[in-house]
Amino acid sequence: MANFYSDIPEIKFELENSPLMPRIVELKERGFADKDQYAEAPQDQADAMDSYDKVLDIVGDITGNVIATNAEEVDAEGPHHENGRVRYASKTYENLEAMNKAGLNGMTMPRRYGGLNLPVTVYTAANEIVSTGDAGFENIWSLQDCIETLYCFGNEEQRQKYIPRVCAGETMSMDLTEPDAGSDLQSVMLKATYDEEAGCWRLNGSKRFITNGDSDIHLVLARSEAGTRDGRGLSMFIYDKRDGGVDVRRIENKLGIHGSPTCELVYKNAKCELCGDRKMGLIKYVMSLMNGARLGIAAQSVGLSQAAWNEALAYARDRKQFGKAIIEFPAVAEMLSNIKARLDAGRALLYQTARYVDIYKALEDIARERKLTPEERQEMKRFTKLADAFTPLAKGMNSEYANQNGYDCIQIHGGSGFMLEYACQRIYRDARITSIYEGTTQLQTVAAIRYVTNGFYASVIEEYAAQPVAPSLEPLKTIVGEMAAKFNACTAAVKAAENQELHDICARHLYEMAADVIMSYLLLQNATRDEALFGRSAQVYIHLVEAEVEKHNLWTSRMNTTLIENYRQA
Repeated sequence: MANFYSDIPEIKFELENSPLMPRIVELKERGFADKDQYAEAPQDQADAMDSYDKVLDIVGDITGNVIATNAEEVDAEGPHHENGRVRYASKTYENLEAMNKAGLNGMTMPRRYGGLNLPVTVYTAANEIVSTGDAGFENIWSLQDCIETLYCFGNEEQRQKYIPRVCAGETMSMDLTEPDAGSDLQSVMLKATYDEEAGCWRLNGSKRFITNGDSDIHLVLARSEAGTRDGRGLSMFIYDKRDGGVDVRRIENKLGIHGSPTCELVYKNAKCELCGDRKMGLIKYVMSLMNGARLGIAAQSVGLSQAAWNEALAYARDRKQFGKAIIEFPAVAEMLSNIKARLDAGRALLYQTARYVDIYKALEDIARERKLTPEERQEMKRFTKLADAFTPLAKGMNSEYANQNGYDCIQIHGGSGFMLEYACQRIYRDARITSIYEGTTQLQTVAAIRYVTNGFYASVIEEYAAQPVAPSLEPLKTIVGEMAAKFNACTAAVKAAENQELHDICARHLYEMAADVIMSYLLLQNATRDEALFGRSAQVYIHLVEAEVEKHNLWTSRMNTTLIENYRQA
């Protein structure tokens, strides 16, 4: 029987081999304060790590033997639109039932609400695993993560009302985009008005491209301040499907992630509750919500890359041409090596980001209970900045890698890859959305570029460069150091030009250079701890991105006003 956790040792490695994990466990468990109140609470560090391992083993078993088994059928059937409601594909209900029976909901929520109190890093691993089986189903199951926003910004009455329901298996959605407001959320016009007679808020208007849009509990961005046109007039609301007032106008007919219903919604005087403070919906709450969602898409992307690797490797070993398996042909072997190298590098970035998120979020949560010490405040400030800087790298690069790996997987299959009976075509179609939703790769560049120009990535790279590596890896570390020097030189040149157009057109190149260098150092650290597991990927990846960094270096250094004009005219 397949197990998508125990069969992939790289995931367990990421959980067990970071020096940050003991601190994450200490903070999340509050010094193991729950051990006397909850039977399932860990007693100590080792018990916590063993608990995480067991949970992920269950996720891996269900994914391998239920979700992945159902994936093709779910993809073929898709959800149905019936009388203003969504009916999932038949096998999706089997997937949900399996996850619910195993108690795999409310994973990061405190035990007092019925949650599992797992770190974000462990939940990220679960997201990756489920995505390897079926990225479309992961979209439904992982939206439980929306409850983090309600937990952080809702009041205690709302927490008591909604969090236990999500922990029991009810679904969630985040209703942000509209027909005329995609990435530009400042343009949201769904109207929220206060009903004095009923003592509640009402929503009127429409939303579009809402993932799992017929969910049980919705977080809704709406315009609460009449006469406003920008983000300062937007608030966050909680809509409960039990109250009625929202219909599904249609389910979008999509290229991929067919199991996940993407809906257009119509709000007709729908009753709702204000979440947090008025006018903070976009400025504060959606930013928090989106960062969590972007980490989720990064995990989904890594899962898709893993799925592409699984399919490509199996086919290359089995398929024979000219009397031998195609894996023996150098052109195929190179593609396979590149898929695996991108997968391992992207995964290293994903889990480093998740660990940074874990520490700042745990300290943020502790700050709601007591005053942080000066040392804790400094720690939270540092890890908040690291999480904010790394999230757009993890989302943008892993989504691009998922697309490339899906492409290469089909190429390795040749003509068979173009046929619907092979899973690689579904993986390829599912991967395409990852570089678009929850902020395109171009928007991830916008989010990240300030960390290029203010020198933050350079400072992180310097810290990584100071960490020792195995003697056998020193030549690779020298190459990465040269890559870092090129990144710093390009950054300095773009800043010195003091030309906004040059800055904007070079941003994506600087973004990718920073990510390439950071992932190279992370992969070197992994290979130092386990060269048998990561040594080959470190060799392949660093030589692969060495060429990429040089390409960006040449492009950036030769960019001038004449070339900018050519791009503008294009």
